[in-house]
Amino acid sequence: MSKENRTARLTLLIDPEKKAAFEELCKAEDVTPSQKVRQFIREYVEQRLGDNWREGRTNKPD
Repeated sequence: MSKENRTARLTLLIDPEKKAAFEELCKAEDVTPSQKVRQFIREYVEQRLGDNWREGRTNKPD
């Protein structure tokens, strides 16, 4: 899977206990929380818009 060429920051608020549990689960999978969140977002977007969701968008990566 290719890495995105550009990045944007997403800030969210989460319950501290849930954050700790999420971090533990990520550690058990040997992924960072950021990697897992990017995976969740990628899968959600592709599920809703299809694998070719970038086609026809104005902000295409270079």
